[in-house]
Parts: sequence; structure tokens; C-alpha cells
Amino acid sequence: MFRTLILIGIGGGAGSILRFLTTVGVNRYLPSAFPWGTFAVNIVGSFLAGIVLSFASKSGEQAEQWRFLLMTGFCGGYTTFSAFTAENLTLLQSGQSFTALLYILSSVLSSLLAIWAAFLLMR
Repeated sequence: MFRTLILIGIGGGAGSILRFLTTVGVNRYLPSAFPWGTFAVNIVGSFLAGIVLSFASKSGEQAEQWRFLLMTGFCGGYTTFSAFTAENLTLLQSGQSFTALLYILSSVLSSLLAIWAAFLLMR
């Protein structure tokens, strides 16, 4: 159990740092009311989650430790659906309902497509 917690912590720390860097980088190149940085992180994170889950389903017991490191840890630290909901609340409170709706729909649909694409790629 202790080893599992360490793996999750290492993966989560790395994912959180990369999430921050990705968000800052994307928002620097695409400044707008639409939160492109968080959007990009959620799509990439969903794609990575698809690869990890696909790999884990084909592998034996050792895959469980990798799943804790990469899925629970890294992807859990990297993806930002808590930030996603907070940003949508801010958009709604500032009267930008259309942008919020666009962000919600495009995030969910694109994430579903990304995880599906990852499963297809890993076949």
C-alpha cells in the first residue's frame, strides 16, 4: 500500500507540474476568453488515459503498478476537470453563457473522441 501511494504521489506531482506548464504555454499563444489551456490539457489527458487503460487491460499484474503511477497519479494530476468546472462557473457568472456552453460541449465531446482514438490506436 505504501508503494502504491508513493507511485500515485510521484505521478500526480509530475502531472500537476506539466498541467501548469501546458496551460500557461497554450494560454500565452492563444489568449482569449475561451480557456484553451485547460481545454488542451483535458483532451491530451483523456488521450493518455485511453492509452494507459488500454495497455493495462492487456497486461498482467505489473500493469497495476503502472496504472497507479500513470492513470491515478499522472493523469489525475494532469487533467483539470475541477478547473474546468470553476472556469465555466466564472464564464456563466460573467454573462458569457454561449462561451460556457461551447466550452462544456466541445470539452466533453473532444475528450470522448480522444479516449476512443487512443483505444483504436492501441489495438
